[in-house]
Amino acid sequence: MKQIIYISLLLIAIPFFIVIISSFEGEIPKDEQKELEVEEKVYVRLKREKTGNIEKIELEEYVLGVLAGEMPVSFHIEALKAQAVASRSYVLKRLKYNKENDYDVVDSVTNQVYLDNSYLEEKWLDKYNENIAKLKKAVTETKLECIFYEGEIADALFFSTSNGFTENSEEIFNNTVPYLRSVESVWDEKTSPVFNDQKTYNKNDFYNMLGIKKSKKLETRITEYSDSGRIVKIKINGIEMKGSDVRTKLGLRSTDFQIQEEGEKIIIKTSGFGHGVGMSQYGALGMANEGYKYDEILKYYYQGISINKYKNK
Repeated sequence: MKQIIYISLLLIAIPFFIVIISSFEGEIPKDEQKELEVEEKVYVRLKREKTGNIEKIELEEYVLGVLAGEMPVSFHIEALKAQAVASRSYVLKRLKYNKENDYDVVDSVTNQVYLDNSYLEEKWLDKYNENIAKLKKAVTETKLECIFYEGEIADALFFSTSNGFTENSEEIFNNTVPYLRSVESVWDEKTSPVFNDQKTYNKNDFYNMLGIKKSKKLETRITEYSDSGRIVKIKINGIEMKGSDVRTKLGLRSTDFQIQEEGEKIIIKTSGFGHGVGMSQYGALGMANEGYKYDEILKYYYQGISINKYKNK
């Protein structure tokens, strides 16, 4: 009889002790949990180029909007993941050095194109739910992941389409960055609809845009190529110019260009689209289509890097 009483008391006591123990086992009150979550969040101060307004946007929400603005939603999910990590790294690099400024980045090609939900709802209409779910998958499955080089967040530059090779950083930005080296990118010609382009100018516009005196006959001589086959320096009617300056002044897609004179017209053909430094987006698409994962894509275009979670210190 005593045994039965002891067992009964034990059965009553065990749940009581479990409740007591569990209430002290590492649990944080809900109010404190909320405070910790707020403290751990990272915010981006985004300047709207059209209005000049500055908005404070949570990091992962910002990455989602940039992913929508910088890469077609039709791209392979692994390419989208690679872009998410690159864009996250890009903005966090600027957060570190823009603390004294009123804003961190602009919502345009000056930094990264950012599109908000209201714009995307109008753009995608009945495809909105499907498209936003795909982008959210790319962002959440790489949450807080960034590109690091020797312990520092990398300046993860990217562009649309290569000419078959990416460019060394110093050829465009006058700064040698060890992880921004020229690599072959064989996928772009096949995947990109903007691999080739052609522009036609009348002679007056051509010379005015370049700030060069007009001559009867156009004379050009390329004096320096980069490792990627892009033009570093070119002489036009005896005036030496940087290939990047010619590209900017004439609104060309690339510094891999050929100039032809036909009567009163100047025709310029280009290969590739963008500055050429860092990750080629259409190259990333080609790699993803061949079965490469996002981390493999990033480690190909950014040399000697590692991919780790960002910790807000």
